[in-house]
Amino acid sequence: MTTIIFNKPFGVLSQFTDKGSVRSKRSTLSDYINVPNVYAAGRLDFDSEGLMILTNNGTLQAKIAHPKFKAEKTYWVQIEGIISKEALCSLRNGITLKDGETLPAKAVAIPRPTNLWERSPPIRVRKSIPDSWIELKLMEGRNRQVRRMTAHVGFPTLRLIRVQIGHWGLAGLASGSWRKE
Repeated sequence: MTTIIFNKPFGVLSQFTDKGSVRSKRSTLSDYINVPNVYAAGRLDFDSEGLMILTNNGTLQAKIAHPKFKAEKTYWVQIEGIISKEALCSLRNGITLKDGETLPAKAVAIPRPTNLWERSPPIRVRKSIPDSWIELKLMEGRNRQVRRMTAHVGFPTLRLIRVQIGHWGLAGLASGSWRKE
């Protein structure tokens, strides 16, 4: 069994080929990983960063990606504004999005993580609007869920980094790097 822990950079598709636009060549997993017969266990948006797990084990892939197994996923989220206690409480209780009620999240305000890499391009900075960081732990993974949740409580996401899935984490991996487990 092969399991790869990958720190996906911003602006990389979480698949091996770009079947989207023929006009622009977007970066894909194949630009970083040259290991045959491994597949992503779950997805991470083009404009999100961080942990992806790739494997050739279908059972492991299902346990990570399928909602019925409820693998906890941890995200560091830079948001626009200073997070309020009320917003954190709403995230912890679950909120109603267009596709239904979310499961309760573990949500806490955190200081800016000290071990972050620079993002290219950097996030937009507005001098008149501060930003802050939260840590969210989810047991589900709907399309753009974290971004929709933070926007719903009034704090749009500026930067989204997945740092852990179950017991797998990014410790010691630079952006664009990977290791076999």
